Formats: sequence, C-alpha cells, structure tokens
Amino acid sequence: MPSGESPRLSRHRQSAGTAVPSVTNSGIPIEVRRSAKRRRTVNAAFRDGKAVISIPGHFTTAQEAEWVQRMVARLEQRTAQTKRPDPKAGTDELAGRAAELSRQYLGGAARPVSVRWVSNQNSRWGSATPARGTIRLSDKLQGMPGWVVDYVLLHELAHLIEASHSAAFWRLLDAYPQTETAKAYLQGAAFASARGLDGAMGEDQGADDPDAERPGS
Repeated sequence: MPSGESPRLSRHRQSAGTAVPSVTNSGIPIEVRRSAKRRRTVNAAFRDGKAVISIPGHFTTAQEAEWVQRMVARLEQRTAQTKRPDPKAGTDELAGRAAELSRQYLGGAARPVSVRWVSNQNSRWGSATPARGTIRLSDKLQGMPGWVVDYVLLHELAHLIEASHSAAFWRLLDAYPQTETAKAYLQGAAFASARGLDGAMGEDQGADDPDAERPGS
C-alpha cells in the first residue's frame, strides 16, 4: 500500500450539519482514503467489495462529506446508465456472447453446448458442467453491468477447459481486463444481498486519474 495513504472505513459523524456516509444507497461499505500526496483531485473506484473514495489529506470533515456524497452519486449514476443484459434476450443471444468471449479471450477453445439463465441458483453467480458442456448463469446477474456478466460467463467458459480453480484456470482469465474489478463487484453485491439490501453496485472500472474530479472545478 502506498505510503501517505491511511485507509479507513468511514462512519456517520456530524460536523457543522454535515455527515460522512458509511454505505452507498445500495448498502455497500464506503472506505475513505486520505492522502497527503493527493492535493487537487478526488477519485472514486470500486475495490475489494467497497466503494473507495480517495481525497486530499487536507480536506475538512465538511469537504469530505460533500465529496464522498458527490462521488458515490456519480458511481451510482454510471450504473444506471450502463447497458445491462436483457432478461428476455433468450439463450441464442447468450450463446452468441459466450462464443464471442471464447474467441476473444480463450482462443475459441471453450465451446459450450448450451448457455442459459436460471432462477434456482441462490449461492452461485454461475455454474458449468464440463462433461456436458453446459453453462448456467443466475438471473440475479441481469441487474448488473455487462462487464460483470461477461466476467461470470468467461469464468464458466474457462471451467469447460479447466474444471478446478487451479493456477492454470486463473491464467485463462488473465487476458480479461476486468477480472479483479468484477470479482470485487460481485463480493460487494453478495455482501449487500446477505443483508437483505439491493445488490446493485455503483460502477467504477478501476480507472484512476481519468475519472478523478478536482474540487472547485
């Protein structure tokens, strides 16, 4: 972890009529990171199941509250604008997407016999049966960003090649740029779901300065 940053989970606290939120509207924990090296920008990203807001170390509590609320709102707005899979798309479109992902990231080595949505998977986002070449995706994914669904689909495609979560399996996913971010997103969604909250998350694809905002701009 870079020196100068002090990660902490923020708690609700009052100061001059302001409150720093501890969770997003979707129930995802917010972590505020103050950095002495960060002088002019505020950045928001989704990491390790949390909405991480990075702010300059000199911010007052009031400024922290303002910018945390602003950046969390920005993340959630992006999610609302993200193209999501159509629940009525059917198996043909899903199979087509699987074939496209297999060609792009697995050299076409994974060739599923069937890919379909299911409603009876309460503890998994997806599952695969290598012997039969079948893939099933939980319909709970239908409210999530496309890059998250692509990750789960690619994950199950990789299982058709490597059945276990071996080192060889994870190497198959190395080429997909959103692997770690999607895993963190799903951890956050599972966290919210376990507490009876909306599992939808604010979206951030791991970019830093390009998505940063400058206070006063």
